[in-house]
This record gives sequence, structure tokens and C-alpha cells, in this order.
Amino acid sequence: MRLRPAIGVAAVVLTLSCLAACGGGDDGDGGEDHVTLHVFAAASLTETFTTLGQQFEKEHPNTKVEFNFGPSSGLAEQITGGAPADVFASASPSNMDTLVQSGDASDPKDFAKNSGEVAVPPDNPAGIVAVGDLVGQGVKVAVCQPQVPCGKLADAIFLDKLGLDLKPATEEVDVKSVLTKVELGEVDAGVVYVTDVKAAGGKVKGIEIPDHQNASTAYPIATLGNSTHEKQAQEFVDLVLSDDGSKVLTEAGFARP
Repeated sequence: MRLRPAIGVAAVVLTLSCLAACGGGDDGDGGEDHVTLHVFAAASLTETFTTLGQQFEKEHPNTKVEFNFGPSSGLAEQITGGAPADVFASASPSNMDTLVQSGDASDPKDFAKNSGEVAVPPDNPAGIVAVGDLVGQGVKVAVCQPQVPCGKLADAIFLDKLGLDLKPATEEVDVKSVLTKVELGEVDAGVVYVTDVKAAGGKVKGIEIPDHQNASTAYPIATLGNSTHEKQAQEFVDLVLSDDGSKVLTEAGFARP
């Protein structure tokens, strides 16, 4: 009979020990469970969003940010197709508009602008000095596929601004793929964004495009309707739109919206 109280005490101690060890689910982020936030973002945002993701994780120790970088058009298709995503950042308003119209996103906000630049290998074997040189005889040029924002940007530059018919040697899936072609010396030049030339450092040489010949694109961001982590998704969007977010973006060469 005297063993029963001892068993009861042991059970209480065991329960309290478990509560202490588990911490009641509170490990420094308001008692929330661990969350994986899925952010779909344009390939040209790779460097900046990676930096912002690391900052976000420091401020939200229970949240891990997983990025899916790629062409905005392809990312939008994945989202409408049911891919699990919490945030979408596009390099083109039109791709974001597609998600708004489908009900997958709402209330997007522009957070940056980008414009075009010509990237050539450091030794510039084709002697490119101006954007018009890309239509020269035998010049091998890489651009993005026409449905991708950087492909539309190239069309706006050559067809609308210069009135020239560019015959690219290759059309790539996204802007980073174009940049890789240039870095490897597989093409004489590539039409990319200002930010991509800056991010590549000494791997490429940039040929600036004058404002009257150049084109730009706005970058909108929004939380997604099917997000299972609405609070964290909105907090990530808020970071991108904040002064801290703007600083990271402008240092990378993006312009303010």
C-alpha cells in the first residue's frame, strides 16, 4: 500500500520533466511550431532573396525558408498547378496578374525595378561596344525564352526601342542560364539584367544600354491564397518591402519601384 504514493509522485515528476524538456513547444519564437516557408522567386532574385532569407531565419528561429528560383512564367504555372508555395515574387507584373486572376494571389506590391544590360566574356572576343552590335554578322547571342520576363525585356529593347530583328543563337529558360552561357564563353554576349552583371563580378563584363534604348520591368510580391503559413508569409513579404529589404536590393543594383 505504501508503494502507491511513490508511484504517483514518480508519475508527476516524469510529467514535469517531459514538460520542461519539451518546453511546451516554445523555443524562442512565440511558442510556434517549426515552419518551412516556401518562397517562389524569379531567378534574378537569387542572391538578394538568399540574403533576405538568412536574415528572416535569424529573426524567426522556428522558420526555415526554402526557395524555388526560376523563370517567373514557369513558377506561376507551378503555382496554378497546385505546387505548395507561400510567397511569389515575380520579375514581371503580367505573371503576377495571372495568379491574381486565378485567385491564387491577391494585393501584390511592387518592391523593385530592373533594367537590361549586355553581358560579354571578360575578354570580349566579339568586340561588343554597344547593344546594336549584337545583331552583327556571326555574333552569337543568348537571350531568355520569349515567354520569360527577361526574354520579353530583350524583345522590348531590340524590336520596340532599336527596331532591330535579333537572331539569338540560343534561348534559355531563365536569366541565370543566359549568364552561364556567357561565363562559359559559349556565346559572345547575353541580354541579362543589370543586377546579374553585378552579381557575376569578374566572370563577365557589362556593356551598358543607354536609357533611351533600354527597357525595364517591375517586380511584384504577394502571399498566396493556398499558403498554410499565412502569418510567416506576410512577415517575409513585409521584410522585402521594408527599408532593410530595400537596402539589400538597391545594393545589388535594383532600382526602387
